[in-house]
Amino acid sequence: MKNCLLVIGLSLCFSILSLAQSALKTVTGVLLDGQGKPIPSATVSLPGTRYGTQTDEQGRFTLTVPAGQYTLTATMVGYESVRQSLTVNDTDTTTLNLTMQERESALDEVVVTASRRAETINEVPSAVTIVGKRQIAEQTAINADVTNLLQYTVPALAVATGRTSNTGQTLRGRQVLVLVDGVPQSTPLRNGGRDLRIIDPSALERIEVIKGATSIYGNGADGGIINYITKRPETGKPFSSQTWAGLTSGLSHASGTQGFRLSQQFTGKTGRTDYVLNGTYERSGLLKDANGAVISPFYNTGQMNNYNLLAKVGHTLTDRQRVELMYNYYASQSKLGYVEKLGTYGKTPTIGVPTTNEMPGTPQGTPYNHNLTLRYTYDRLLGGTGLEVVLYGQRFRTVYGYEAQFFENGGQSNVVSNKQGVRLNLNTPFRLGKALDGELLYGLDLLGDNTAQKLEDGRFWTPDMAMQNLAPYAQLKLDILNNLILKAGARFENIRVRVSDFTTLKTYNASTQKYDGGVAVQGGNLRYEAFVGNVGLRYAGLRFFQPFVSYSQAFSINELGRILRTSQRSIVSQLPTEPIIVNNYEAGVAGDVGRLFHYDLALFRSRSALGASFRQSASGVFEIVRSPENVWGYELAAELRPTRFLAIGGGYAYVEGKTDANNDGTYEAYLGSDRIMAPKTTAYVRLTPSQRWSLTVNALRSGERNRFAPNARGLYTYGQGPVTPYTLVNLNGSFNLTTKTTLTLGIENLLNADYYPAISQWAARDADYIKAPGARGMLTVSHRF
Repeated sequence: MKNCLLVIGLSLCFSILSLAQSALKTVTGVLLDGQGKPIPSATVSLPGTRYGTQTDEQGRFTLTVPAGQYTLTATMVGYESVRQSLTVNDTDTTTLNLTMQERESALDEVVVTASRRAETINEVPSAVTIVGKRQIAEQTAINADVTNLLQYTVPALAVATGRTSNTGQTLRGRQVLVLVDGVPQSTPLRNGGRDLRIIDPSALERIEVIKGATSIYGNGADGGIINYITKRPETGKPFSSQTWAGLTSGLSHASGTQGFRLSQQFTGKTGRTDYVLNGTYERSGLLKDANGAVISPFYNTGQMNNYNLLAKVGHTLTDRQRVELMYNYYASQSKLGYVEKLGTYGKTPTIGVPTTNEMPGTPQGTPYNHNLTLRYTYDRLLGGTGLEVVLYGQRFRTVYGYEAQFFENGGQSNVVSNKQGVRLNLNTPFRLGKALDGELLYGLDLLGDNTAQKLEDGRFWTPDMAMQNLAPYAQLKLDILNNLILKAGARFENIRVRVSDFTTLKTYNASTQKYDGGVAVQGGNLRYEAFVGNVGLRYAGLRFFQPFVSYSQAFSINELGRILRTSQRSIVSQLPTEPIIVNNYEAGVAGDVGRLFHYDLALFRSRSALGASFRQSASGVFEIVRSPENVWGYELAAELRPTRFLAIGGGYAYVEGKTDANNDGTYEAYLGSDRIMAPKTTAYVRLTPSQRWSLTVNALRSGERNRFAPNARGLYTYGQGPVTPYTLVNLNGSFNLTTKTTLTLGIENLLNADYYPAISQWAARDADYIKAPGARGMLTVSHRF
């Protein structure tokens, strides 16, 4: 009987679907740019319905829909979005010709991380920065370190360290969650400060930065999200390729500073299959400061081999189904034959001196970061629901410098992290009358993360930590009268962490001049459960004035490993391992005044009942302080285009934060500068008088932050050293020798400024008191085949 009912039910469903299909009408069209050229791979959709598609290589599209009244939208990265009313009659085939104008500002860029589904920025009730192809290319031609690229393009991200570690490069004063194509890369169980520098810019299509605490992506997004979006096929041709070859050198003291960079890309599309293969090898030269002294080897990026390989292949199974496989590999290895000559903080810099002895331990760097992703999408299932399933794995290992004294009998630490996960995303559009479109996004994340920090000889500094995270989520979006966007969502974090039994390592106590540690700790299971949510509102009815307000939360068990490795108790359950829950409040506005002026302004405040800040004890060991935190600030970005060939822009960000060290309700103590950056200003002037050549000058000024007093001996503790201002100016010029060959010159620190970067100042330690490199140049030639 049940089988009969099932057959009857299925027959009725298929009959209804067949009848519905017979009543569908055809809408065809073509999408062109301002010069009449087709725009492939643009998204064409009818908001509030299940209908949508992408344009082909000739910019053509076809939709099959019931007769009725619709609003059609077309979006594409680098172009202004198009919205047009559409009437589909009972008998006619509807044909459209649409034009999209190129744009420089990012207001209409497609963004995928804000709600885990492609949408335009003017639908997102939070501050967003998109670092596009042009910015990536310009910055990479000056300095290919992605952390350097980000400091010039993301206003509220702290300045780069210039080292292999991104310690202190926080976003709005808090840790950031790093993703590659939506897959987590950060190691929150033991944050080793190398999650930003895990991919080469040559592999990137764009970088999306969602600022402020974010609940929808899970553990670690206290300050926001940085999502590296890997390259996609550039043309509809079966085969095309491009080669880049560059030479680098110091300019003021060139001896021994030469390096090179090679990149090769193959891309194409044949039938329903497309692919990208991109590889880069870079050998950096010796780094010298403005006076010609070799930079200290401490986390030095000089004389380092960097490798990156991206392979991506996609196949369109049907008009509604697609499968894509991506593999990305990144590695770096130091070949620096120098040892440090210790300076004195505030007086003389620590520098590097050559050595003929064999360097102890393993070469520092990141031996590997493997990412493998399988993505399947099915558009417009029953009821118009879209489906995306992502299976992924990541294997990461990074190695730090050898410590002869800090560890008993010497040692060299590394962080190893292996992740496997599944992300299930579903989205169901709906329409309630003519005035209200909506979409429900929901799904489930399953993540397994195994992380440990140990020494190269096998001794564990942190124990093995195995995390299982099962987190359902839901996000509702309402589009009221095509102008007012309301979003609200929630996520349930359900985390288990299994901690192995371990014994803390003996480390050097600078106060007693003896080795402390060796505490036996009984492991166990730690359990975390929490609801975190968000709600936001954005008005998009006026292009020149689009305000938003939002409230969002983030959940994090960041730095559990650091808490464990300094344990003075014998049972894990007795340690202060409570999670961090951040409440973020934000208001802002963005807009375009014609094609002349674009601006973004955001004000924010974030609070957490428990934070996790570093404190260096008298013994020299770093501890985690758990106390309430309050962080606030604002950021501004703007661009003026007075003529077609001239763009002038920049940004400013101010961040401040305090902690309630006594837990009495009063935030009386400033957070250290390892968390809170000094005010940062960026500016650029871009001149493109013709399609053959362009010239860009950009500048960065790190301001002053002096919030702490020295102790009785006149010394500062870690994170509290005064930061004094410095200004950097860079130059990028490119010239098209032919239609396929381009010559690019990039100069970093054009004025050969002699300065200490912010981390050298606020760290307040002799070993960290390191100057930045002087003027460096890179000459690159690229050719398309």
